[in-house]
Amino acid sequence: MYLFVINPRSGGGAGQRSWLRIERLLKERAAEYEALHTESASSAGSDVMQALSGREHWSACVVIGGDGTIHSVLEALRTRGVPLGIVPAGSGNDTARAFGIPLEPKAALDAALGGIRVPVDLLAGNGYTLTAVASGFDAQVAENVNASRYKRVCNALHAGRLAYLIGILHTLITFKPCRASIVCDGQEHTFEDVWLASVCNLPSYGGGLLIAPQARPDDGRLDVCVVYGCSRMQLLRLFPTVLKGSHVSLPFVTMLRGTSAAVSFERERPAIGDGESLGRGALAVRCEPGALTVLAPRAWAAADPAPQAQVGAGREGGA
Repeated sequence: MYLFVINPRSGGGAGQRSWLRIERLLKERAAEYEALHTESASSAGSDVMQALSGREHWSACVVIGGDGTIHSVLEALRTRGVPLGIVPAGSGNDTARAFGIPLEPKAALDAALGGIRVPVDLLAGNGYTLTAVASGFDAQVAENVNASRYKRVCNALHAGRLAYLIGILHTLITFKPCRASIVCDGQEHTFEDVWLASVCNLPSYGGGLLIAPQARPDDGRLDVCVVYGCSRMQLLRLFPTVLKGSHVSLPFVTMLRGTSAAVSFERERPAIGDGESLGRGALAVRCEPGALTVLAPRAWAAADPAPQAQVGAGREGGA
């Protein structure tokens, strides 16, 4: 039995459009499933926990939505030990991108029903996060984008990355960098004029920005990107290099790696996890190895050097 969690508002209505197609495919395949519609990230987690508690065994929980919707169900899936399937229908879809899950609904459904079980790490701290816990400038960008009208317009045009780039220009005008301390595996690093400090589990966020290109979701490590000591113009020039991950070689970018990280800004800064607000203030994040199972396409697993386990029988109409 599969639980499908649908956020119809994701991606400017892409969630609902994807579900209508997925529902037809499930009926054609005579798959056994339950559907749970949610429009609020704050209530999705408890709704999913309650739904999962109603049955002993689930083949998977398949989220039709964006990274924020996935974020809201992580604790329930970890607690219940239920694999995560993804039909991407959000603005950024960085979780799907990291696991090679296609944007096309039918192909994504094929991966969810007949893919490979991939054990992956989670970032733990103020809940669970799968992509990255970001603080500073990029978190402020996300806050501004989420509150904007242009995000809805970009979603309607299927241009989620464009909304983020507009948000960068919007935020660049008013944001002021400050001193920050990053403690990684017990070793303290102090930086002046810090623009952002991102603790990453996956390579990208913000619709494909490769903030930590070397990050892997299954290595038991988190990767920290710190951008500091540069001018506004230098920061603006940095973002095109993030599209390819080449920013890591710039003199005002430092990359750290470890199993835990704490970030403290001299001034209060916003923080986000999977694009969702985590409040303001200091952060403490640790890597929790193998805490979640993700269903990925076989092609992605074949290209990945880490060994994977095949999904068991009963993918369509299983127990």
